Amino acid sequence: MTAVSTDYGALDLATARRWGYGWDPATSQDFRPKGRRMTNAEYADFPACNAETNRRLMRGIDLKRDWLYASTRAIEVDKAVKRDPRLRAAWDVWSRCVAEQGFTRYADPVAAYTDSAWQRGSDGNTRHTQRERATAAADVTCKRRHHTAEVWHAARARKQAVDIARHRDRYAAGLQALQTYRSNIADVLRKLG
Repeated sequence: MTAVSTDYGALDLATARRWGYGWDPATSQDFRPKGRRMTNAEYADFPACNAETNRRLMRGIDLKRDWLYASTRAIEVDKAVKRDPRLRAAWDVWSRCVAEQGFTRYADPVAAYTDSAWQRGSDGNTRHTQRERATAAADVTCKRRHHTAEVWHAARARKQAVDIARHRDRYAAGLQALQTYRSNIADVLRKLG
């Protein structure tokens, strides 16, 4: 998995020049728990505790039908977005622009971002080589010059609007599931004081 700050790849020129397609390792988030480690007894109880937590928070929600609906549709919407002729044309203009600056002619900005030449480590960060940073800067410059992110965003918005109109009842059920989840969390927090 590779983390990216936007759905449209790198957009900040200063960051691209400094970190390429990676990020400053000094600002990486450490998601490990702080404080003491779990005791053996707590660790043994964790699966049951976690299952009970999920039961309480997901009470009244159909996981497969409603909870995951929007995220599963997002995959289909993204496939439709990638087939959009206006976006394909915008990616072609962007690709030519990057190549004209002396870099690889990528099919799209995602291909540039995920190029194996950047040698991502197990944490997903890159080596920040001069070539990578220069490519990322060209990527951002060409996106700005040719409004690639704006065309991409508009294509996604069009496809999402069509999908929502076609499946309004299912999206409404997904929204209701989210509201139920938030209500369940509020309920638990009230009981905890």
